[in-house]
Amino acid sequence: MSMTQDTTPLMAALLIAGDRLAEALRAENLALAALDLPRAAGLADGKVRAADAFAAAQAAALKTGARATGPLRRDVVRLAEALDGLGAENERLLRRAVTLQSRVIDVIASAALPRAASGISGARYGAMGQRSAPRQAPALALQTRA
Repeated sequence: MSMTQDTTPLMAALLIAGDRLAEALRAENLALAALDLPRAAGLADGKVRAADAFAAAQAAALKTGARATGPLRRDVVRLAEALDGLGAENERLLRRAVTLQSRVIDVIASAALPRAASGISGARYGAMGQRSAPRQAPALALQTRA
């Protein structure tokens, strides 16, 4: 595309794709903040599609040298700031969800291990030939927001 051609349609497409990505991130962030992990998981495909569309629009704009000027520049800057904040929040919330899920799995595994072990080979012995204390699952509290 020559520099004299209008790149406004490419920048408009980038803004539309970016707005869709921002909406997908907002929706997933709300679900993650409420610890509604099934809903968040259901939104993941839409977020990936929105991210792919945004990446394609951004690649097209870069390939052709499209630049935002005038009022479009302000909109692009606003969108970039919004996506930066939403992306950082999404990463934080996803890390929290993964940590929580790992703790839940650890609690379940810890609770199951003593029963499984005693059913298979009887008592367990520790140092100095003494019976080892049964493992106790760590305390875990969950709080959800409606």
